[in-house]
Amino acid sequence: MEYHKTKDIIHVKELLGHRNIESTMVYITIEKSLFQYKNDEFYFKTASSIDEAGKLIEAGFEYVTTFNGVMMFRKRK
Repeated sequence: MEYHKTKDIIHVKELLGHRNIESTMVYITIEKSLFQYKNDEFYFKTASSIDEAGKLIEAGFEYVTTFNGVMMFRKRK
């Protein structure tokens, strides 16, 4: 799951404590087969207050960044 979020195999290798990248590749292969039909399309929402942000998080959105005082969130389609 972590690889699906980050697409960073070195991060996953270190997170799992593997010495050999081939051990990590086993998990990457499993992850790819689980998510092969998922795309990288997202629903996008913004929030300008803590209350709005909380409602988005409760609805399954994840925080991405803040730009010009507006918090940006996304959720996979």
